[in-house]
Amino acid sequence: WIGISYYIRAEFLRLRKQPFVEAAQCMGISSPVIIFRHILPNALVPAITFFPFSLVSAIGSLAALDYLGFGLPPPTPSWGELLFQAQQYRWAWWLVLYPSAALFIVMLCGVFIGEGIRNAYDPKQYARFT
Repeated sequence: WIGISYYIRAEFLRLRKQPFVEAAQCMGISSPVIIFRHILPNALVPAITFFPFSLVSAIGSLAALDYLGFGLPPPTPSWGELLFQAQQYRWAWWLVLYPSAALFIVMLCGVFIGEGIRNAYDPKQYARFT
């Protein structure tokens, strides 16, 4: 959560120099109102789009660590542990295919969800320049 908090802090520092925040300060709006009404909604959008990608990287890291034997304890099932156990049965190709396909599909869907969220909140998508 430290990386996300640094990300949010950087967004707050970037947004406080934006013209709409300076205009709100010139109008005499109090700091808590500016923070909660103007800065926070704009700062949460990058964090919301960052979350699916961090989740996908965590799933991939956990599977890799489990495959190497450094992940969850042995009775806990995971895709990395299934792939590690499938090495003993080289003639059973399906023991490798299905866990790796499931891992691939879950990670791919996570990336697609992240891209969809990013496109939904993209302010440049609906901007018109004349």
